[in-house]
Amino acid sequence: MLILENNGVFILETENTHYVMAVDCTGVLGHEHWGRKCADVNDYKSTYTSWDKNSNHSARDYGKTEYIPYGGTCYRTPALVVTYADKCREAQLLYKDFEVTFENEDTFLLEIILEDKHYGLEASLFYRLREGTDVIERFVKLRNKSENVITLNKVASGEFNLPSLRPYSSTNFNGSWAAEFYREDTAVKNGVLTYENRKGGSNHTHNPVFILSQNATEDEGDVFFGALAWSGNYKVEIARDFTGRTRAVIGINDFDFSYTLKPGEEFDAPSVYCGYTKGFSEMSNQMNAYAVEHILPKSFNKASLPVLYNSWEATFFDVSCEGQQKLAELAADIGCELFVMDDGWFGERKDDWAGLGDWYVNKVKFPNGLKPLIDKVKSLGMRFGLWFEPEMVNPDSDLFRTHPEWAYHYDTRDADLLRHQLVLNLTKPEVQEFVFRVMDDMLCEYDISYIKWDMNRAYSQTGGENLENPQELWYRHVKAVYEIADRLKEKHPGLQLECCASGGGRVDYGALSHFDMVWTSDNTDPIDRLEIQHGFSLLYPIKCMRAWVTDTNRRSRPRDFDYRFNVTMQGSLSIGGNLLKYNEEELELHRRYIALYKEIRETVQFGRLYRLADFENDHLYANQYVKDNQSVLFLCKSVNTFFNEKFYHVRLKGLDGLARYTVKYDNKEENYGGDYLMNVGLGFEMGGTLESKIIVLEKE
Repeated sequence: MLILENNGVFILETENTHYVMAVDCTGVLGHEHWGRKCADVNDYKSTYTSWDKNSNHSARDYGKTEYIPYGGTCYRTPALVVTYADKCREAQLLYKDFEVTFENEDTFLLEIILEDKHYGLEASLFYRLREGTDVIERFVKLRNKSENVITLNKVASGEFNLPSLRPYSSTNFNGSWAAEFYREDTAVKNGVLTYENRKGGSNHTHNPVFILSQNATEDEGDVFFGALAWSGNYKVEIARDFTGRTRAVIGINDFDFSYTLKPGEEFDAPSVYCGYTKGFSEMSNQMNAYAVEHILPKSFNKASLPVLYNSWEATFFDVSCEGQQKLAELAADIGCELFVMDDGWFGERKDDWAGLGDWYVNKVKFPNGLKPLIDKVKSLGMRFGLWFEPEMVNPDSDLFRTHPEWAYHYDTRDADLLRHQLVLNLTKPEVQEFVFRVMDDMLCEYDISYIKWDMNRAYSQTGGENLENPQELWYRHVKAVYEIADRLKEKHPGLQLECCASGGGRVDYGALSHFDMVWTSDNTDPIDRLEIQHGFSLLYPIKCMRAWVTDTNRRSRPRDFDYRFNVTMQGSLSIGGNLLKYNEEELELHRRYIALYKEIRETVQFGRLYRLADFENDHLYANQYVKDNQSVLFLCKSVNTFFNEKFYHVRLKGLDGLARYTVKYDNKEENYGGDYLMNVGLGFEMGGTLESKIIVLEKE
């Protein structure tokens, strides 16, 4: 890994790639190359054309720029839009300087400083490279070095130029609540393809990422990707122009956004993690390893996540100390390590109409507070966790009756209720302090080691009378969430935070920079979850993917516990069914699978993932995890399998070809060489609908 600068040419070298920029004779920072390495770096030079082709197609239409602002003859999607104090809306960012910082022996940070000299605006483009990976972290810092206000109308985190003139395929998701991460591939042939969110969170439908590929499979083809670390409104714009060039611009959504940058102030755009790989598998595994090592909060990034039990589906709002203690006994008996009490423990919370915001223990349900329950949980050898939805409030609550002005609102408009609740204005310091304090108070009073932080609705009536510029609300709210999460973790070092947003509404690298895991979807149907988990696995770390074995939809689409465990054990296993209704045979099955998961979870949560088959092409999901001397293969058969499609053959990947492996499944053991397993493979007969298998391989 190295960073070179040679006469205005910047060459970033990762493990397998070069990322190259060059300053032309006019001071414009152009983009030269992103992809495979070239042997002689002296061949790189500025190719940016600074003269116009004709009166309709300017140099900026043709040129590959690294970070282009709106103004002049820039008619394509810009990365930056500003308004100066004199109402000028044309920005000119020209090269000023650069600096290289060696953060440690494995990490380099390049800062390229661009400036609009006349208006005193500086834009620093940062590139962080780390040893042993092809992932580059990019971010942008804007500085107002003038004596006047500068209004930021759009600030992207990065502009990306792709090398080929042939069309790319864009991979993102076309989902919804309870159907997140359903993969969709779209050909980018012309025009602008946009993925965005305007609801305040980051996603249920699309995701703040771009994945652009050509002729790509799991193992072959060119794949370029970028993942934005932002949990609020975002926009991804992918365009293929009349010259055949494809560009992507990714960052905070400019919808209803502006930011007033006062003299001497700075604005930090969120990071985007980008890279180029051969095939989707390498992309997924690089981001998985990179996230664990460099993005997740350091307190638990290297620790495997515990098997948790969540009481929601067993009790819903009907919680009590005695009832939770009974569930805890059963949860400990089957092998759970963490007991999480969900909604219903606080205020006058009998349903989702009332009580949200009143974060005090309900004295009827818990006459002696939470201590008897927590003591019971700890005596059983488990840790205790608790559910909060701290950003929300019910109108029927003491909090709202006392502070109605704390919710986003317009005095002239009726408030829209979603799930019977409103959104608290976290841009107000007093609201931020309240949200922090109610959780901090509980953590100080009780031995709570886990908080499930939920957010169940989109924003509306986004008025904040406290803000000089109300369009800063979207940005400041997200930053407040991050700050509160960080304060809690700093004050309570043993605390784990789960990010839940009505399911997968905040699955992004912004959340994963501050929370230890995410709730992937409210949909726990195992057949649906296979598709959801497949999409999640493309760019997000497996260990952070909470997956529950539950009873949901059990009657409408029956499937056995074997199938449900097979699916959920491919992430961070959790239990969410009503244990009180299970017979001894079902409880014993839970014990057996949880025990097995504990034997393989290091491999699942930290190993390399190989997606060997999927429903669309093979009527079978086959996912393999490999770490050190162990490999685990999960097979899940499709619900739509034809009668004669009962014989399957799977060739494994990532094994030691010279080693022997003990292969365990269906209560039998076999022995094969690694090269045989990868080149010939294993055959299975799976004739039953929704049949599944778990195969464990141990290297001898």
